[in-house]
Amino acid sequence: MSLSAVIVAAAAAAEDAAAESGGLPQLDMSTWPSQLFWLAVTFGILYWLMAGRFLPAIGGAIEERRGRIADDLDQASEFRGQAEAAEDAYNQSLADAKAKAQGIAADTRAEVDAEIAEMQAETDAKLQGQLEAAEARIGEMKEEATAKVEEAAADATRAIVERLIDEAPTDDAVARAMTNIAR
Repeated sequence: MSLSAVIVAAAAAAEDAAAESGGLPQLDMSTWPSQLFWLAVTFGILYWLMAGRFLPAIGGAIEERRGRIADDLDQASEFRGQAEAAEDAYNQSLADAKAKAQGIAADTRAEVDAEIAEMQAETDAKLQGQLEAAEARIGEMKEEATAKVEEAAADATRAIVERLIDEAPTDDAVARAMTNIAR
């Protein structure tokens, strides 16, 4: 026998065996009613498990998460309001502190200006007193100098006249001559 005859015989034997077993069992029409029964039972059990146990658990988890997110958003909104209130309070206290600092600076400036004006007035009065005293001393010195110049002029006049006429003039004559010259 040839190899091709052996292959054909083996294929025929396989076809006979498949025909006897009926092929794929799910395609065998005689088993369909039992297959449909078990399909319905399995579907029912899976539906009952899904509807009664898994889907409510999943829905509860989703609702819980949704509620937690809503609470977190509410809390965040509340915290934002508190932060804004704190910022407003901070800005208000900062403005109050600035105003108070400006007031203190103005008061201090006014006190310093008053002290400076007082010190300046004291210094001006002191300098005015010193100026008056200096002017008085200058006046005295001027009078003394004038008196000494007049005395020196009188002595010089007396000496000149005595030398010219060999006679000493009287004090009254020298004083009249000096008075006539001063006019």
